[in-house]
Amino acid sequence: MLDHHDPRRVVVFSRDELKQYEVRQLFADDSRLRWFIGDVRDRSRLTRAMHGVDHVVHAAALKQVDTAEYNPFEYVLTNVSGSQNVVEAAIDCGVRKVIALSTDKASSPINLYGATKLVADKLLVSANHYASHHVTRFAVVRYGNVMGSRGSVIPFFQKLAAEDKSLPITDKRMTRFWITLDQAVRFVTESFDLMQGGELYVPRIPSMRITDLAEAVAPGAPLHEVGVRPGEKLHEEMIAADDSRRTIRLASRYVVQPTIATWGYVPSPGGQGVPEGFSYRSDTNDQWLSVEGIRELLAVRV
Repeated sequence: MLDHHDPRRVVVFSRDELKQYEVRQLFADDSRLRWFIGDVRDRSRLTRAMHGVDHVVHAAALKQVDTAEYNPFEYVLTNVSGSQNVVEAAIDCGVRKVIALSTDKASSPINLYGATKLVADKLLVSANHYASHHVTRFAVVRYGNVMGSRGSVIPFFQKLAAEDKSLPITDKRMTRFWITLDQAVRFVTESFDLMQGGELYVPRIPSMRITDLAEAVAPGAPLHEVGVRPGEKLHEEMIAADDSRRTIRLASRYVVQPTIATWGYVPSPGGQGVPEGFSYRSDTNDQWLSVEGIRELLAVRV
């Protein structure tokens, strides 16, 4: 944002004071940055932070699948109630556009985390109804696993390989969608330019096999299966078959369009409908990363 979009002001809102401290060291001399300690559970604090803001990226969430199964209501408070607080604060402050970050686990969810994110997606899309006479519009971006994000399995695999230990694999059949952090950021900023409000944007990105990831990170390392964790899927999905009737394909993305659009939504020009019953799954994807392709992405990231 600072390098390419020349913003007047960028507000960083997070309850993680250590993370804010560490990032402040990287941008200590840039007067355009503002730092707010706060939680999306606190609507009044959100309202204070959003004053004078034009665009909001709502990325706050509790995200660990197995932790959600043991602490379900904490996830409801942050992912559901917190998202509604973002909606209310944005409308009250006259924010122009809000994009919420979703997850592949929100499509046909089988775990508590995915269910809360699906509710959050619905809240953001439906918010356009009662914001229809305001300037604020809401959209959602949904993508898969982000290379280099916190909690990534890559440094864990590298550490075990350096210690000559076997790598734990949930299930050797497992597949996942894969996107780099730079690609994810660009996809969000491009979506701001495209959105009218109510869209759910899904990038066309490759899948990878978990065994190929292990081979790319730690060539020749032994593997052992540990079994599927609570709430985990073998394969991920970003668009369910029942959503195919509302889905169109653009050059580099799919758009799941709103079912009811009282705010004057017009379908994106140039979009092509997908076949009836189409679903976008990591195991039936038409784009795949090879072992060498994964290594090339890792080399770029490093």
